[in-house]
Amino acid sequence: MPSVLGRRLPLVGVAAAVLSVLAATSRVETAVRPPKFQYELHTLDNGLTVILSEDHSTPIVHSRLVYKVGSKNERPGRTGFAHLFEHMMFKGSKNVLPDSHLTLISRVGGAGNAFTTEDTTEYHETFPAQYLPLALWLEADRMATLRIDEETFEAERQVVKEERRWRYEDTPFGLLTEIMYDQAYNVHPYKHTAIGSMEDLEAASIDDVREFFETYYVPENAFLTLVGDFESAEALALVKQYFGRVPKAKHPVPRDIPREPRPTGERRITLSQSENWPLPVVVVAHHITYDGHPDAYPLHIATKVLSDGESSRIFRRLIYDDQVAVSAFGSGTLIDDPNLFYAVAVVQPGRTTEEAETALIAELELLKTEFVSDRELQRAKNQFARDYVFSRATVEQKASHLSHAAVIHDDITTADAEFDIFQNISKEDVQRVAQTYFTDESRLVLTIMPPPAPTGRSFLRPGGDD
Repeated sequence: MPSVLGRRLPLVGVAAAVLSVLAATSRVETAVRPPKFQYELHTLDNGLTVILSEDHSTPIVHSRLVYKVGSKNERPGRTGFAHLFEHMMFKGSKNVLPDSHLTLISRVGGAGNAFTTEDTTEYHETFPAQYLPLALWLEADRMATLRIDEETFEAERQVVKEERRWRYEDTPFGLLTEIMYDQAYNVHPYKHTAIGSMEDLEAASIDDVREFFETYYVPENAFLTLVGDFESAEALALVKQYFGRVPKAKHPVPRDIPREPRPTGERRITLSQSENWPLPVVVVAHHITYDGHPDAYPLHIATKVLSDGESSRIFRRLIYDDQVAVSAFGSGTLIDDPNLFYAVAVVQPGRTTEEAETALIAELELLKTEFVSDRELQRAKNQFARDYVFSRATVEQKASHLSHAAVIHDDITTADAEFDIFQNISKEDVQRVAQTYFTDESRLVLTIMPPPAPTGRSFLRPGGDD
Protein backbone atom coordinates (compact mmCIF):
# COMPACT_ATOMS: atom_id res chain seq x y z
CA MET A 1 0.00 0.00 0.00
CA PRO A 2 1.54 3.36 -0.97
CA SER A 3 2.59 5.84 1.69
CA VAL A 4 2.44 9.62 1.30
CA LEU A 5 4.05 11.77 4.00
CA GLY A 6 3.82 8.92 6.48
CA ARG A 7 0.11 8.26 5.90
CA ARG A 8 -1.10 4.99 4.41
CA LEU A 9 -3.69 5.45 1.68
CA PRO A 10 -6.09 2.82 0.33
CA LEU A 11 -5.88 1.72 -3.27
CA VAL A 12 -9.34 2.48 -4.54
CA GLY A 13 -10.66 1.41 -7.92
CA VAL A 14 -9.13 0.87 -11.31
CA ALA A 15 -7.40 4.27 -11.48
CA ALA A 16 -5.47 3.58 -8.30
CA ALA A 17 -4.40 0.16 -9.53
CA VAL A 18 -3.21 1.65 -12.81
CA LEU A 19 -1.19 4.28 -10.95
CA SER A 20 0.38 1.63 -8.74
CA VAL A 21 1.54 -0.30 -11.79
CA LEU A 22 2.68 2.91 -13.46
CA ALA A 23 4.84 3.78 -10.44
CA ALA A 24 6.61 0.44 -10.65
CA THR A 25 7.21 0.55 -14.41
CA SER A 26 10.69 1.58 -15.50
CA ARG A 27 9.81 3.12 -18.87
CA VAL A 28 6.61 5.16 -19.04
CA GLU A 29 6.68 8.36 -21.03
CA THR A 30 3.62 10.09 -19.58
CA ALA A 31 1.67 10.12 -16.35
CA VAL A 32 -2.01 10.65 -15.70
CA ARG A 33 -2.41 14.28 -14.77
CA PRO A 34 -4.91 14.94 -11.96
CA PRO A 35 -7.67 17.52 -12.48
CA LYS A 36 -6.74 21.07 -11.60
CA PHE A 37 -7.94 22.59 -8.36
CA GLN A 38 -11.01 24.78 -8.45
CA TYR A 39 -10.72 27.49 -5.80
CA GLU A 40 -11.33 31.10 -4.87
CA LEU A 41 -8.76 33.36 -3.24
CA HIS A 42 -9.85 36.29 -1.06
CA THR A 43 -8.27 38.75 1.36
CA LEU A 44 -10.35 40.28 4.15
CA ASP A 45 -10.00 43.92 5.14
CA ASN A 46 -7.98 42.92 8.20
CA GLY A 47 -5.46 41.02 6.04
CA LEU A 48 -6.63 37.41 6.51
CA THR A 49 -6.06 35.33 3.37
CA VAL A 50 -8.95 32.98 2.58
CA ILE A 51 -8.86 30.04 0.15
CA LEU A 52 -12.13 28.30 -0.70
CA SER A 53 -12.41 25.08 -2.70
CA GLU A 54 -15.73 23.31 -3.08
CA ASP A 55 -15.79 19.50 -2.95
CA HIS A 56 -19.28 18.03 -2.83
CA SER A 57 -18.19 14.39 -2.96
CA THR A 58 -18.88 13.91 0.77
CA PRO A 59 -20.78 16.08 3.29
CA ILE A 60 -17.67 17.14 5.20
CA VAL A 61 -15.40 20.19 5.37
CA HIS A 62 -11.73 20.53 6.23
CA SER A 63 -10.51 23.77 7.80
CA ARG A 64 -6.79 24.57 7.90
CA LEU A 65 -5.63 27.78 9.58
CA VAL A 66 -1.93 28.45 9.02
CA TYR A 67 -0.03 31.12 10.89
CA LYS A 68 3.22 32.03 9.16
CA VAL A 69 5.31 31.64 12.28
CA GLY A 70 7.54 28.75 13.25
CA SER A 71 10.76 28.06 15.04
CA LYS A 72 12.71 30.28 12.62
CA ASN A 73 10.84 33.29 14.05
CA GLU A 74 12.04 32.68 17.59
CA ARG A 75 14.47 35.06 19.27
CA PRO A 76 17.82 33.77 20.55
CA GLY A 77 17.27 32.33 23.99
CA ARG A 78 13.62 31.51 23.27
CA THR A 79 13.91 28.37 21.19
CA GLY A 80 10.92 26.05 21.31
CA PHE A 81 8.56 28.96 21.82
CA ALA A 82 6.47 28.53 18.66
CA HIS A 83 5.75 24.92 19.61
CA LEU A 84 5.04 25.88 23.21
CA PHE A 85 2.59 28.47 21.99
CA GLU A 86 0.82 25.91 19.80
CA HIS A 87 -0.07 24.13 23.05
CA MET A 88 -1.31 27.38 24.57
CA MET A 89 -3.81 27.84 21.73
CA PHE A 90 -5.89 24.96 23.11
CA LYS A 91 -6.11 26.41 26.61
CA GLY A 92 -9.25 28.44 26.18
CA SER A 93 -10.38 31.89 25.19
CA LYS A 94 -12.85 34.46 26.40
CA ASN A 95 -15.78 32.25 25.39
CA VAL A 96 -14.30 28.71 25.38
CA LEU A 97 -13.09 26.73 28.40
CA PRO A 98 -9.56 25.24 28.49
CA ASP A 99 -9.17 22.07 26.39
CA SER A 100 -12.71 22.45 25.03
CA HIS A 101 -11.90 23.42 21.45
CA LEU A 102 -11.29 19.90 20.14
CA THR A 103 -13.91 18.48 22.49
CA LEU A 104 -16.57 20.61 20.81
CA ILE A 105 -15.33 19.50 17.38
CA SER A 106 -15.33 15.82 18.36
CA ARG A 107 -18.86 16.04 19.82
CA VAL A 108 -20.23 16.91 16.40
CA GLY A 109 -18.34 14.04 14.75
CA GLY A 110 -15.18 15.89 13.78
CA ALA A 111 -11.47 15.62 14.57
CA GLY A 112 -8.60 18.06 14.67
CA ASN A 113 -5.04 18.69 15.67
CA ALA A 114 -2.12 21.09 15.23
CA PHE A 115 1.59 21.04 14.49
CA THR A 116 4.57 23.38 14.38
CA THR A 117 7.34 23.44 11.77
CA GLU A 118 10.33 25.66 11.17
CA ASP A 119 8.15 28.02 9.11
CA THR A 120 4.52 27.67 10.18
CA THR A 121 2.08 26.68 12.90
CA GLU A 122 -1.04 24.94 11.57
CA TYR A 123 -4.42 24.16 13.13
CA HIS A 124 -6.69 21.79 11.24
CA GLU A 125 -10.09 20.18 11.68
CA THR A 126 -12.37 17.95 9.61
CA PHE A 127 -16.08 17.93 10.50
CA PRO A 128 -19.59 17.45 9.11
CA ALA A 129 -20.38 20.27 6.70
CA GLN A 130 -23.31 21.69 8.69
CA TYR A 131 -20.94 22.58 11.53
CA LEU A 132 -18.83 24.99 9.50
CA PRO A 133 -20.16 27.98 11.51
CA LEU A 134 -19.05 26.32 14.77
CA ALA A 135 -15.54 25.59 13.49
CA LEU A 136 -15.08 29.11 12.14
CA TRP A 137 -16.34 30.68 15.37
CA LEU A 138 -13.97 28.58 17.47
CA GLU A 139 -10.93 29.57 15.40
CA ALA A 140 -11.85 33.24 15.22
CA ASP A 141 -12.58 33.37 18.94
CA ARG A 142 -9.16 32.12 19.98
CA MET A 143 -7.46 34.33 17.40
CA ALA A 144 -9.14 37.34 18.99
CA THR A 145 -9.47 36.45 22.68
CA LEU A 146 -6.99 33.73 23.66
CA ARG A 147 -6.79 33.17 27.41
CA ILE A 148 -3.21 33.57 28.64
CA ASP A 149 -2.53 33.04 32.35
CA GLU A 150 0.46 31.99 34.43
CA GLU A 151 -0.98 28.68 35.67
CA THR A 152 -1.81 27.41 32.18
CA PHE A 153 1.50 28.59 30.81
CA GLU A 154 3.48 26.76 33.49
CA ALA A 155 1.50 23.54 32.95
CA GLU A 156 2.13 23.57 29.17
CA ARG A 157 5.79 24.36 29.68
CA GLN A 158 6.10 21.11 31.65
CA VAL A 159 4.22 19.19 28.95
CA VAL A 160 6.61 20.40 26.25
CA LYS A 161 9.66 19.65 28.38
CA GLU A 162 8.42 16.11 28.91
CA GLU A 163 7.78 15.76 25.18
CA ARG A 164 11.37 16.77 24.55
CA ARG A 165 12.59 14.13 26.99
CA TRP A 166 10.73 11.15 25.55
CA ARG A 167 10.96 12.07 21.85
CA TYR A 168 14.55 13.29 21.76
CA GLU A 169 16.66 12.84 24.87
CA ASP A 170 15.50 9.35 25.88
CA THR A 171 15.49 7.88 22.36
CA PRO A 172 18.58 6.35 20.73
CA PHE A 173 19.94 8.81 18.17
CA GLY A 174 17.03 11.12 19.08
CA LEU A 175 19.28 14.19 19.12
CA LEU A 176 20.74 13.58 15.65
CA THR A 177 18.76 16.29 13.87
CA GLU A 178 19.41 18.81 16.64
CA ILE A 179 23.17 18.16 16.57
CA MET A 180 23.34 18.22 12.78
CA TYR A 181 21.52 21.52 12.35
CA ASP A 182 23.41 23.15 15.18
CA GLN A 183 26.67 22.36 13.40
CA ALA A 184 25.43 23.14 9.87
CA TYR A 185 24.17 26.67 10.59
CA ASN A 186 25.86 29.70 12.10
CA VAL A 187 23.28 32.53 12.15
CA HIS A 188 20.02 31.40 10.53
CA PRO A 189 17.47 30.17 13.12
CA TYR A 190 17.21 26.82 11.33
CA LYS A 191 20.22 26.23 13.56
CA HIS A 192 17.78 25.13 16.28
CA THR A 193 14.92 22.67 15.94
CA ALA A 194 11.29 23.35 16.77
CA ILE A 195 11.33 21.47 20.07
CA GLY A 196 13.78 23.98 21.60
CA SER A 197 16.26 23.54 24.43
CA MET A 198 15.40 22.80 28.05
CA GLU A 199 17.19 25.96 29.15
CA ASP A 200 15.21 28.20 26.80
CA LEU A 201 11.89 26.57 27.68
CA GLU A 202 12.64 27.14 31.35
CA ALA A 203 13.59 30.77 30.74
CA ALA A 204 10.38 31.70 28.88
CA SER A 205 7.95 34.01 30.67
CA ILE A 206 4.26 34.87 30.51
CA ASP A 207 5.20 38.24 29.02
CA ASP A 208 6.95 36.42 26.18
CA VAL A 209 3.71 34.52 25.52
CA ARG A 210 1.62 37.66 25.30
CA GLU A 211 4.14 39.39 23.05
CA PHE A 212 4.31 36.37 20.75
CA PHE A 213 0.52 36.23 20.46
CA GLU A 214 0.18 39.95 19.69
CA THR A 215 3.00 39.85 17.14
CA TYR A 216 2.27 36.74 15.09
CA TYR A 217 -1.28 35.53 15.76
CA VAL A 218 -2.86 38.30 13.75
CA PRO A 219 -5.09 38.14 10.64
CA GLU A 220 -2.50 39.45 8.18
CA ASN A 221 -0.16 36.61 9.23
CA ALA A 222 -2.82 33.91 8.80
CA PHE A 223 -4.11 31.82 5.90
CA LEU A 224 -7.47 30.07 6.20
CA THR A 225 -8.16 27.26 3.73
CA LEU A 226 -11.57 25.58 3.52
CA VAL A 227 -12.17 22.55 1.31
CA GLY A 228 -15.41 20.60 1.27
CA ASP A 229 -19.16 20.57 0.93
CA PHE A 230 -20.19 24.23 0.97
CA GLU A 231 -21.20 27.01 -1.37
CA SER A 232 -18.31 29.44 -1.65
CA ALA A 233 -20.41 32.59 -1.35
CA GLU A 234 -22.02 31.33 1.85
CA ALA A 235 -18.71 30.15 3.28
CA LEU A 236 -17.07 33.50 2.56
CA ALA A 237 -19.94 35.31 4.26
CA LEU A 238 -19.40 33.16 7.38
CA VAL A 239 -15.67 33.80 7.34
CA LYS A 240 -16.29 37.55 7.16
CA GLN A 241 -18.87 37.30 9.94
CA TYR A 242 -16.52 35.61 12.39
CA PHE A 243 -13.00 36.63 11.33
CA GLY A 244 -13.79 40.05 9.90
CA ARG A 245 -14.19 41.46 13.41
CA VAL A 246 -10.71 40.43 14.52
CA PRO A 247 -8.65 43.64 14.58
CA LYS A 248 -5.53 44.16 12.50
CA ALA A 249 -2.12 43.99 14.15
CA LYS A 250 -0.79 47.09 15.85
CA HIS A 251 2.57 46.69 14.08
CA PRO A 252 3.82 44.95 10.91
CA VAL A 253 4.75 41.31 11.36
CA PRO A 254 8.58 41.16 11.65
CA ARG A 255 10.37 39.30 8.86
CA ASP A 256 13.99 40.07 9.75
CA ILE A 257 15.36 36.55 9.50
CA PRO A 258 19.18 36.54 9.27
CA ARG A 259 20.55 34.98 6.10
CA GLU A 260 23.07 32.18 6.38
CA PRO A 261 26.42 33.05 4.74
CA ARG A 262 27.53 30.83 1.88
CA PRO A 263 29.98 28.13 3.03
CA THR A 264 33.55 28.86 1.94
CA GLY A 265 35.19 25.52 2.60
CA GLU A 266 34.64 21.96 3.71
CA ARG A 267 34.16 21.50 7.45
CA ARG A 268 34.94 18.33 9.40
CA ILE A 269 33.66 17.97 12.93
CA THR A 270 33.90 15.02 15.31
CA LEU A 271 31.81 14.95 18.47
CA SER A 272 31.16 12.47 21.25
CA GLN A 273 27.58 12.00 22.44
CA SER A 274 27.25 10.88 26.05
CA GLU A 275 23.80 9.25 26.14
CA ASN A 276 21.56 7.14 23.88
CA TRP A 277 24.20 6.89 21.17
CA PRO A 278 25.01 3.18 20.73
CA LEU A 279 26.96 3.36 17.43
CA PRO A 280 29.04 5.87 15.46
CA VAL A 281 27.11 8.02 12.99
CA VAL A 282 28.49 9.82 9.95
CA VAL A 283 26.62 12.71 8.33
CA VAL A 284 27.52 14.32 5.01
CA ALA A 285 25.50 17.52 4.51
CA HIS A 286 25.31 20.31 1.93
CA HIS A 287 23.37 23.57 1.95
CA ILE A 288 20.75 23.67 -0.81
CA THR A 289 18.04 26.09 -1.96
CA TYR A 290 14.45 26.79 -0.85
CA ASP A 291 11.10 25.24 -1.74
CA GLY A 292 9.74 26.77 -4.95
CA HIS A 293 13.13 27.75 -6.41
CA PRO A 294 13.60 26.28 -9.94
CA ASP A 295 16.45 24.12 -8.64
CA ALA A 296 14.22 22.63 -5.94
CA TYR A 297 12.45 20.35 -8.41
CA PRO A 298 15.48 18.48 -9.78
CA LEU A 299 16.79 18.37 -6.20
CA HIS A 300 13.62 16.48 -5.27
CA ILE A 301 14.42 13.98 -8.02
CA ALA A 302 18.05 13.72 -6.86
CA THR A 303 16.85 13.02 -3.33
CA LYS A 304 14.58 10.22 -4.51
CA VAL A 305 17.39 8.63 -6.52
CA LEU A 306 19.86 8.90 -3.65
CA SER A 307 17.81 8.12 -0.60
CA ASP A 308 14.17 7.20 -1.16
CA GLY A 309 13.70 3.63 0.07
CA GLU A 310 15.69 0.41 0.01
CA SER A 311 16.26 0.56 -3.74
CA SER A 312 17.92 3.99 -3.49
CA ARG A 313 21.61 4.41 -4.20
CA ILE A 314 22.72 5.27 -0.66
CA PHE A 315 20.86 2.35 0.90
CA ARG A 316 22.09 -0.16 -1.68
CA ARG A 317 25.70 1.02 -1.48
CA LEU A 318 26.11 1.21 2.29
CA ILE A 319 23.82 -1.65 3.40
CA TYR A 320 24.04 -4.27 0.63
CA ASP A 321 27.19 -3.62 -1.38
CA ASP A 322 29.77 -2.26 1.05
CA GLN A 323 28.00 -3.44 4.23
CA VAL A 324 29.46 -0.57 6.25
CA ALA A 325 26.21 0.58 7.87
CA VAL A 326 23.29 -0.88 9.77
CA SER A 327 21.15 2.03 8.63
CA ALA A 328 21.63 4.56 5.82
CA PHE A 329 19.29 7.29 4.68
CA GLY A 330 19.12 10.87 3.48
CA SER A 331 16.82 13.80 2.94
CA GLY A 332 16.58 16.92 0.84
CA THR A 333 14.84 19.40 3.13
CA LEU A 334 13.21 22.00 0.90
CA ILE A 335 11.26 24.54 2.93
CA ASP A 336 10.72 28.31 3.14
CA ASP A 337 14.40 29.30 3.41
CA PRO A 338 17.48 27.47 2.08
CA ASN A 339 18.04 24.26 4.02
CA LEU A 340 20.09 21.04 3.77
CA PHE A 341 20.55 17.86 1.85
CA TYR A 342 22.06 15.32 4.22
CA ALA A 343 23.07 11.67 4.01
CA VAL A 344 23.46 9.60 7.17
CA ALA A 345 25.16 6.29 7.95
CA VAL A 346 24.91 4.45 11.26
CA VAL A 347 28.18 2.55 11.15
CA GLN A 348 28.22 -1.24 11.30
CA PRO A 349 30.20 -2.68 14.25
CA GLY A 350 33.62 -3.71 12.97
CA ARG A 351 33.60 -1.11 10.19
CA THR A 352 35.07 2.39 10.36
CA THR A 353 33.59 5.86 10.12
CA GLU A 354 36.10 6.59 7.35
CA GLU A 355 34.62 3.78 5.24
CA ALA A 356 31.10 5.12 5.74
CA GLU A 357 32.17 8.66 4.91
CA THR A 358 33.93 7.52 1.73
CA ALA A 359 30.84 5.63 0.55
CA LEU A 360 28.47 8.53 1.22
CA ILE A 361 30.63 11.09 -0.55
CA ALA A 362 31.18 8.72 -3.47
CA GLU A 363 27.45 8.48 -4.13
CA LEU A 364 27.04 12.25 -4.13
CA GLU A 365 30.05 12.67 -6.41
CA LEU A 366 28.72 10.05 -8.81
CA LEU A 367 25.56 12.09 -9.30
CA LYS A 368 27.80 14.99 -10.41
CA THR A 369 29.86 13.04 -12.94
CA GLU A 370 27.35 10.61 -14.44
CA PHE A 371 23.76 10.99 -15.56
CA VAL A 372 21.09 9.13 -13.65
CA SER A 373 19.74 6.25 -15.73
CA ASP A 374 16.55 6.52 -17.75
CA ARG A 375 15.03 3.94 -15.42
CA GLU A 376 15.95 5.89 -12.26
CA LEU A 377 14.64 9.16 -13.64
CA GLN A 378 11.36 7.66 -14.82
CA ARG A 379 10.91 5.78 -11.56
CA ALA A 380 11.34 9.03 -9.60
CA LYS A 381 8.85 10.83 -11.85
CA ASN A 382 6.37 7.97 -11.54
CA GLN A 383 6.71 8.01 -7.76
CA PHE A 384 6.05 11.72 -7.74
CA ALA A 385 3.03 11.32 -10.03
CA ARG A 386 1.66 8.58 -7.77
CA ASP A 387 2.23 10.63 -4.61
CA TYR A 388 0.80 13.74 -6.23
CA VAL A 389 -2.43 11.99 -7.17
CA PHE A 390 -2.90 10.02 -3.95
CA SER A 391 -2.11 13.02 -1.78
CA ARG A 392 -5.10 14.86 -3.26
CA ALA A 393 -7.58 12.12 -2.37
CA THR A 394 -9.20 13.79 0.67
CA VAL A 395 -10.39 17.25 1.56
CA GLU A 396 -7.60 17.46 4.15
CA GLN A 397 -4.92 16.67 1.57
CA LYS A 398 -6.38 19.14 -0.92
CA ALA A 399 -6.33 21.86 1.72
CA SER A 400 -2.73 21.00 2.55
CA HIS A 401 -1.70 21.41 -1.11
CA LEU A 402 -3.46 24.74 -1.49
CA SER A 403 -2.26 26.26 1.76
CA HIS A 404 1.33 25.12 1.17
CA ALA A 405 1.35 26.78 -2.24
CA ALA A 406 -0.08 30.01 -0.85
CA VAL A 407 2.00 30.18 2.33
CA ILE A 408 5.40 28.75 1.39
CA HIS A 409 5.52 29.49 -2.34
CA ASP A 410 3.52 32.71 -2.07
CA ASP A 411 1.89 31.54 -5.30
CA ILE A 412 -1.21 29.36 -5.09
CA THR A 413 -0.96 28.41 -8.77
CA THR A 414 1.98 26.13 -7.94
CA ALA A 415 -0.50 23.70 -6.36
CA ASP A 416 -1.22 22.63 -9.95
CA ALA A 417 1.86 23.78 -11.86
CA GLU A 418 4.37 21.57 -10.02
CA PHE A 419 3.08 18.39 -11.64
CA ASP A 420 4.18 19.46 -15.13
CA ILE A 421 7.48 20.85 -13.81
CA PHE A 422 8.40 17.48 -12.33
CA GLN A 423 7.42 15.55 -15.45
CA ASN A 424 9.67 17.76 -17.60
CA ILE A 425 12.85 17.40 -15.51
CA SER A 426 15.77 15.96 -17.46
CA LYS A 427 18.87 13.98 -16.54
CA GLU A 428 20.85 17.13 -17.30
CA ASP A 429 18.80 19.05 -14.72
CA VAL A 430 19.59 16.48 -12.02
CA GLN A 431 23.30 16.52 -12.80
CA ARG A 432 23.34 20.33 -12.88
CA VAL A 433 21.88 20.75 -9.39
CA ALA A 434 24.20 18.06 -8.01
CA GLN A 435 27.16 19.98 -9.44
CA THR A 436 25.76 23.26 -8.09
CA TYR A 437 25.06 22.21 -4.52
CA PHE A 438 27.15 19.11 -3.72
CA THR A 439 30.44 20.97 -3.83
CA ASP A 440 33.60 20.45 -1.80
CA GLU A 441 33.27 23.99 -0.41
CA SER A 442 29.75 23.41 0.93
CA ARG A 443 30.40 19.98 2.43
CA LEU A 444 29.98 19.30 6.14
CA VAL A 445 31.29 15.95 7.37
CA LEU A 446 29.98 15.34 10.88
CA THR A 447 31.05 12.28 12.86
CA ILE A 448 29.25 11.59 16.13
CA MET A 449 30.82 8.94 18.31
CA PRO A 450 29.30 7.01 21.24
CA PRO A 451 30.88 7.48 24.66
CA PRO A 452 34.14 5.57 25.14
CA ALA A 453 33.78 2.11 26.62
CA PRO A 454 34.98 1.63 30.20
CA THR A 455 38.63 0.59 30.32
CA GLY A 456 38.08 -1.98 33.07
CA ARG A 457 36.07 -2.98 36.10
CA SER A 458 36.75 -2.17 39.70
CA PHE A 459 35.85 -4.74 42.37
CA LEU A 460 35.59 -4.23 46.12
CA ARG A 461 37.69 -6.52 48.28
CA PRO A 462 35.71 -8.62 50.75
CA GLY A 463 35.52 -6.70 53.96
CA GLY A 464 37.18 -3.69 52.41
CA ASP A 465 36.12 -0.06 52.56
CA ASP A 466 33.27 1.18 50.37
